[in-house]
Amino acid sequence: MSLRRPFVVLVCVIGVVAVGGYAWYANRAAPGPQVVAAGGAPRAGGTAGEAPPVMVEVQLVRGQTVVDEVSAVGSLVSNESVVLRPEVAGRIAAIRFREGAPARAGEILVELDAAVQRAELQQAQANLKLAQANHRRAVDLFARKFVSQSALDTARSALEVARAGAALAQARFERTRIRAPFDGVVGIRSVSPGDYVKEGDTLVNVEDIATLKADFRLPEAYLDRVRRGQVLALASDVLPDERFAAEVDAIDPLVDAQGRSIVLRAKLANPEGRLRPGMFVRVRVMLAERPGVLVVPEEALVPAPGGAAYVYRVVDERAQRVDVKTGARRDAQVEILEGLTPGDVVVTAGQLKLRDGARVTLAAAAEVRAARAVD
Repeated sequence: MSLRRPFVVLVCVIGVVAVGGYAWYANRAAPGPQVVAAGGAPRAGGTAGEAPPVMVEVQLVRGQTVVDEVSAVGSLVSNESVVLRPEVAGRIAAIRFREGAPARAGEILVELDAAVQRAELQQAQANLKLAQANHRRAVDLFARKFVSQSALDTARSALEVARAGAALAQARFERTRIRAPFDGVVGIRSVSPGDYVKEGDTLVNVEDIATLKADFRLPEAYLDRVRRGQVLALASDVLPDERFAAEVDAIDPLVDAQGRSIVLRAKLANPEGRLRPGMFVRVRVMLAERPGVLVVPEEALVPAPGGAAYVYRVVDERAQRVDVKTGARRDAQVEILEGLTPGDVVVTAGQLKLRDGARVTLAAAAEVRAARAVD
């Protein structure tokens, strides 16, 4: 029994060694993985162990005109705005306008009781007529040597005094009639006929809204890039689907020391009155136009450590990593300052599965070829 035990152990050791050797030989002799083409058959020339191609979406890099612009917020104000107030105290005799209606320059809007002023005007006009008659008589008599030079001078002086008195009475009478100072729209009145008003009391406002002004601010860094006559676009939440053209009309010479900003005023036509003073607007100022700028979609960029970015460029059906330097961003497009040239094809979808040198299949190969043919 003691002799058979070593023999059994020896046989077991030999068997384990034989099985291990066979497994090693089988793994070594096994063929490497084959690259399968689209038809299912092994692809000739495929590299052993290479991953299958990655399906990606691409876009052709082209140059286009880019408009440098800056955004701001502002408020609309009337081209001209005034609150009418009486210069003399009195009782309102008549209101000759309709609230919210247009008014012409010089049109009488409010009349005060002018009985006293009208009587004073009539008296002054009568005195003026008498002074004119006396002056004519004095001139005639002086020509015939019946009166002295002193009498003529006295008559002439009385005439001038009468003219001044008539002008003063006319001015006092006119102050009882409040007129529109310019063409505009009359607001909502705060008085009624019969009200007694004092000097400076508010009657009604008049607004010229055929042309509007937009006041807004920009950082002082843009001071040398803005100028009078510069084109800009306005947008309002009230009319979200419309844009209104305007131009810079004035630049405040004083820089705000608190916010380090400059105040600008733009003008825009408003013939239909769709915009109103006091509305909030978003302003886009066009600073310059740059033709031939290379842009790519934002989704083509892959962020890198340190704030850098790169893209994958497709060359001979392989992905090539390219570090790029970016510029301005607008409307989901990014300006490329360095790294790409016109005609390059960049990956816009599928970058997460890519590595430098990986094989790719273009999801839009036909579109890229057509675009190249057009170029």
